[in-house]
Amino acid sequence: MLSVMGLLAAVYAGAMVALVLMLGRAWPIGVAVVVAFAAFQFLTSGKVVLRTMGAQVVTADQEPELHALVDRLCAMAGMDKPAIAVSESRVPNACAVGRSKDSTTLCVTRGLLDTLEPSELEGVVAHELSHVAHGDAAVMTVAAFVGVLAGLVARVGLRLVYIGGRARGLWHIIVVALGFIALSAATWFISLVLTRSLSRYREFAADRSAAQLTGNPSALASALTKVSAKVSGGGGIPQVDLRKAGALNAFYFAPVSAAKTTAHHLLSTHPTTQARLDRLLRMSSQL
Repeated sequence: MLSVMGLLAAVYAGAMVALVLMLGRAWPIGVAVVVAFAAFQFLTSGKVVLRTMGAQVVTADQEPELHALVDRLCAMAGMDKPAIAVSESRVPNACAVGRSKDSTTLCVTRGLLDTLEPSELEGVVAHELSHVAHGDAAVMTVAAFVGVLAGLVARVGLRLVYIGGRARGLWHIIVVALGFIALSAATWFISLVLTRSLSRYREFAADRSAAQLTGNPSALASALTKVSAKVSGGGGIPQVDLRKAGALNAFYFAPVSAAKTTAHHLLSTHPTTQARLDRLLRMSSQL
C-alpha cells in the first residue's frame, strides 16, 4: 500500500507540473480548480453514495438487532459507533462511507440482512468497521480525485476538439485541447490502475482485521461465498437493483461484477473471491 501511494504521489506531482507548464501564467487558476474539485468530492462523495443506494439512517428502535451487533463490535474494537443506514435493495451487500471517522455511515442492504446468518452478518459488519477504523473512505477519495478530475478534463478536451473542428480558424484550440487530452488520459489511466490496486490491498486488510476482531474467519468466508454467489448468479435480484449496485462496486463488501480475466483483474476494485477465501482459510488454520 505504501508503494502504491508513493507511485500515485509521483504521478500526480508530474501531472501538476505538466499542467502548470501548459497553462503558463494562468496556472493559479488551474491549481485553484483542482483544489476546489478535491474539496467538493471529499465533502460530497459519501452523501452521493447513500443517495444512490436509497439508504435511510435507522434508529435502534427500527433495527434493534443490527444496532446491538454494531454496539458490540465497536465496544470490542474500542471505536466510536458510526451512523447506521439500511437500503431496501435486494442486492446483499454493505459499505461504509464518510470523509472522517466522526462522520461515517455504515450501510447494509435489506438483501444482506435477509441472506446471512448472525455470525456471518457479524463478519461483514466487522469488515466494514475495519474500513472505518482505517479511514479507507477518506484515503480512497484522496487517492482517486486527481484521476477523476483528469477523466473529466479529457471529456472537456474532446468537446473542444469537436467545437474547433466545426469552426474555421480555431486550429489553435484543437492543438491545445489535444495536449490536455493526452495529459489527462495518461494521468487517468495510470491513476486508475494504481488506485484499483490500492483498493484491493485495503480489502485484504479489512478482511484480516474483521477476522481478528470476531475470531471467526470461517464465518466471514461463508458470508463472502454466499454474497458473491447470489450477486453473480442473480438469485432473483431485479436487474434494476443490480445496475444501481454496479455503479457502487468500489464501495461494497463484495463486487457486483467480478473480474474474469487478468486484464479485468488489474482494473478491479476487489481481489478475487477465491484469493480472499484462501487468506481467510489460512487465518482460520492459524487461529
